[in-house]
Order: sequence, then C-alpha cells, then structure tokens
Amino acid sequence: MTTLTVVPHRMPGVALGSENPLPRFRDRTTNRTVSVHANMPAKKLEMLGSECGARVLPYRMQDTYTRQRVATTYQTIVLENDILRATFLPAHGGRLLSLFHIPTQRELLNVNPVYQPANLAIRNAWFSGGIEWNVSQYGHTFGTCASVYAAEIRGADGEPGLRLYEYERTKNLFWQIDFYLPQGSHWLIAHTRVANPNDVATSMYWWTNTAVDERPDVRVLAPTKEIIYTDLTGKGYDYAYGEMPILSTFDNKDASYSLHSGSANEYFFQPDEADIPWEAALGADGSGFLEASTPLLRYRKMFCWGSHQGGRHWQEFLAPGGKPYLEIQAGIAPSQLHGLTMPARADWHWTQVFGHFQGDPAAVHSPDWDYAWQSVDRLLKGRLSTAQLQALDTQYAAISDAPGQSVLAHGSGWGALELARRQGRTEPSVPASFVFPAASLGPEQAKWQTLLKQGSLPTQSPDSAPGEWMVQPEWRALLEAAPDAHQNWYALLHLGVMRMEHFDAAGAQDAWEASIALQPSAWAWRNLAVLASSNGHPEVGRAHMAQAWQLQPAAMEIAQEYMELLCAAGDFDAAHTVFCALPAAVRTHDRIQILSARIALERGDYPTVEQLMQHEYAVVREGETELTDIWFELHYRRNTAVGTALSDAAKAELRRLHPPPVHIDFRAITK
Repeated sequence: MTTLTVVPHRMPGVALGSENPLPRFRDRTTNRTVSVHANMPAKKLEMLGSECGARVLPYRMQDTYTRQRVATTYQTIVLENDILRATFLPAHGGRLLSLFHIPTQRELLNVNPVYQPANLAIRNAWFSGGIEWNVSQYGHTFGTCASVYAAEIRGADGEPGLRLYEYERTKNLFWQIDFYLPQGSHWLIAHTRVANPNDVATSMYWWTNTAVDERPDVRVLAPTKEIIYTDLTGKGYDYAYGEMPILSTFDNKDASYSLHSGSANEYFFQPDEADIPWEAALGADGSGFLEASTPLLRYRKMFCWGSHQGGRHWQEFLAPGGKPYLEIQAGIAPSQLHGLTMPARADWHWTQVFGHFQGDPAAVHSPDWDYAWQSVDRLLKGRLSTAQLQALDTQYAAISDAPGQSVLAHGSGWGALELARRQGRTEPSVPASFVFPAASLGPEQAKWQTLLKQGSLPTQSPDSAPGEWMVQPEWRALLEAAPDAHQNWYALLHLGVMRMEHFDAAGAQDAWEASIALQPSAWAWRNLAVLASSNGHPEVGRAHMAQAWQLQPAAMEIAQEYMELLCAAGDFDAAHTVFCALPAAVRTHDRIQILSARIALERGDYPTVEQLMQHEYAVVREGETELTDIWFELHYRRNTAVGTALSDAAKAELRRLHPPPVHIDFRAITK
C-alpha cells in the first residue's frame, strides 16, 4: 500500500536570517567565456557558455546565516510503499532528504544530519545531501533554500502521489515534479515538467543533483566512455574531451573512483546515443544507487570534493557529523556551462527514476570500462525497458495538468501575483496544475498588487529596507506607465533597478538621481556607486558609497560593500575607520570580520590577524581563498626583511612550514 504523510523531522539547524536588501545586478556579459582544449568536438562547442553569466534578480541574496545550530523541527512529506520510503523537505527547495530501501534496510542517499547553509548557490545559501532540483539558471537554483508548494496528487491506480511546484521569477517559468511510488514499484518515479507560457523564448537549465555516500570502493558508471572534463593539470580551469576511465586530471588514475582525485573535480558523461541515459554509484559488492531517465534529460555528471585538506574540510563544514559525499547529476545540456534555448510556449517534460541497484561486483569493478557499464546497462534494461520507461512518461504526462487534491505546503506568493497579473490579458495560459492560492499573497506582494490594481506604487520611508525587487518586463511597463512614478522616490528607485537589470545603465542612472533629488536614500546612492564602479570610475563609486553609508551607518550590507571598495583602492586606513564606527552587532558579521583581517594585515596588526584566523566563518564562497591567502601572506611578511621580496621557492617552503588550520582551508585546488 502506498501512503503519503506529513511527518515532523527534528535536527540541528540554523535560521537563514533576513535577506540582503541590496540588488545584485546581472552580469553585463551574459555569455561566459569557456577555455577549451583543441580536441573538443565542434558539436560540443555549440552554445558553450551561453547565458551562463551571473544572474540573481529579482531574488535577493540569502547571506546572513551563522553556524549557531539549534534543535529545530522541520515539516517533511513522506511518500512510501513496501519497497521505498522517500522523505521530502518542502520548506527548502523540496529537497529529497532520504530515499530508504526497505528490503535491505539501506539508505540510498547521503543524508545530512544537520541543516547548515553555506555559500555555494546563486543566492549564496545552499546545503548538502539528498537530491536537489535545479531549474532556470546556471548554478544551485534560486529556490534551494526557499519554500516550494507541495500538493497531494493521484496516480493511475488512485494511489497517492506528491507534486512539488513553484513559479520561477527570473525567466517567468513554471515547474513541477510529480512523484509516484505505485504498490510494488522498485523505483521512485519523478515526472518533471517545465512550462514557458510566454511569447518569448528563454534560456533554460535543469540539473538533478544527487548526493551519495563517498567511499574508496564506490564506482560511478554511466552508459558511455566519452566525457567533457575539467583539466586541472595546467594553470587554468579548462574543458577538455576525453574517455573514461583514466584521466590526467585525476593524476592518471581511474576517475570513476572519486577519491582518486586530489582536488575538487568534475566531469560530464556524453551518452548521446543512449536510449535510457542513467548513472550509478555502486560499492564493492556491486550494489548502490541508480537513476535513469527518458532521453530529454540526457547528460550526466560526477562531482567530488577531492582527497586534499580543503576538500575534506568542505565535507565536514557542510555536514558536521555526517558522511563524506560525491554527487551524480543529470541534466539537459552537455555540461552545466552549455546553454539551451526553450522556445516560446514550450512545455517540456521527462521522467526520471531512482532506486536501489544490484550489479555483478566483478563486472561493476572491471578495469574494462565498456564491460563494466554495459553489464549495468543490461541488468537495468532487464528491470526497466526503454518501452516501459516511455510508457511511464506518457502515462504521467497525460495527468500532469490535473490540479492537486490538497496543498500540503505553501511556497511563495509570487505565483499567485503572476496569475493575477495575467488575468484579462492576451497571454498564453498557465497550465491548470499550477495552483497558487490567493491566501499565499503577503506583504512583499502588496505594493505590486497596488501597482496592478491602482496603477501606482505606494511609497515608504527611506530608512526602511526597500523590499523585494521586480524586474520582469511586464512589471516594468506597468511602472513606467504609472502617472506618478516620476514624482515618487521609491518608484524611481525600483524603476532604476528594472532598467539596470535590462542593460539600460543610462536610464537607471537617471532614475536613481531623480529619486535622490526627491528623497535621498542609501539605496539609490549605493546603486549609483555600483554603476559608477562598473563603468570604470571607482573613485566616484567610493564617493557615492560614502553617501550611502552616512545615511545607513548600521546597514551591514552597505558597510561591507563600502569597506570592499576602500580595500580595493588600497585605502586600508579609511576602511579601518569605517570598521571602528560600526555597531558591535555589525562588526561581528562574518564578511565584516574577514575584511577586518585583510585590513589588519595591511596595517601591520599581526596579532589581530592571528586572532581572526581562529574563527570558523559561515559564508566563505566556494572557490574563495581569501582566508588562506591572508594566512600565507602573514607568514611571508613575518619572514621578509623590509624592502626585500621572497622568492617563489622561499614562499613554497613557508607554505610547507606553516600549513593553514583546517577550519580556514576552503581551497578547491592546493597546487
């Protein structure tokens, strides 16, 4: 019998804290330049780097969490039959926390024993473990640490199922995943749908990221030997084309065993001809986790943190008290730096299955790569044929429009606002499955409701945080047309953000300057500072940021950006003055503390640097080396005579003699 229940789940966790009020503007270079080796096939160069530039708005950054965990009760939703028990966390992106195989009493995923965000996602906050669903834009998705909707649905035989769904604001998309566990099914079935009910095409991104336990005996397999991999043997981060299993970037070892890598590493399987794309992580006994899908979700990836100190630290940092993990991922493009265009009015769907797999141990771990993966492929198709998987996809696509029977968890109010905006307009209809109750509308949507209904944006005090941003072209048109918009400092502030996000820098500057003329605010001055700095006028940017800080001297986010500009200019004394003027509660924030360590180093205050290096920081960015850079620079300076410079050999010896403490070592690569 299949059951669907809401179950409280208690574990240590941290509160995300308030969102950053400052808009993080889109990268002006929307396409990312990717360095590739000469052996990359021409077909794999198509759309490489397309629309991979950084993009956050209209979302705000989630960057004020700590590492102070307390026992917390989370609402989970459990879908279970007699073989599998799947536990979902709707309040945090709908993450599949656990997939438990009942016959063997075995957990198939890497389960994080805590909820501890770290700075790895588009909006900063991200947590490890389980299965994550990434949609729309390159990176860990906007909603990975935000609530999504969950609703009960019904399968083909009337059994309960679970729908996760939300509205994605950046590209005006709607996504849903319908999960089914029919009685007797050995697979958790996920039917995914992404709808673009708009008259314009958009770039699209989807990767399903699965964390499984990492052990020396775990081998990752997929139905091809061809891969795109990151070549870390040179000075850069290059994409190259190669064949499994021996890779130079894994020190010429078998790359299907993740612990063979001495650095954080990844590669992308290219199963272009596979009728059932799949990926498995199988242990010494040939058993473990396997996922497979219909061909639209064709490509696969392996990610690992590496066996060096920085990689091991990341594992413990993300999951204190947990087990190390590696990730096997499934996506719709050849790599995560390959773009993909979703046409106007397109409605894409695919079916993915997850479950326990038992292979022949000798075959699974054979040094003959083709023999190894083909043994798994044969056994998989004996359990789930191409025709059977396609039939599941057809069956669940046919009922994907049916609204859920009851809402079990609520997401944001933005979907309800978008449905309200579309009413009475000649735009493509949104599928009926996307039910966003009007009751989900809250204070953040209120001002935009006023604009929609009354034609104007209400104003507020400049001392208050400006609230959620909106950059969708349809909302910009409404605000541009508002008769009082140009007499409302607050409307002009938002209008400037809308223009800036759509590359109208001159129009943004005009709006923010007009906003200040009506009512000076830290928010408009800060935005002008960002614009001036990005236009190559850092001195003007610092002057504008000084104005912002004077108006909001206790705003941590403005203080941080002001100190960063001063440090970039080498004015560490001025940065120190700003730091000393901050309220105590602001000075203790992680990013402010790390900045103060750099300031102390440059001012020769080495005891303060040492003290600050003893702290465990929560918001260090993936790939960031500022802490270890400060650590090594401290020892270089202490061992350098005034007016002289250390040779590279001398620096290398000092790094050997003074390795960084583990708690500040976040290096992805140590060479």
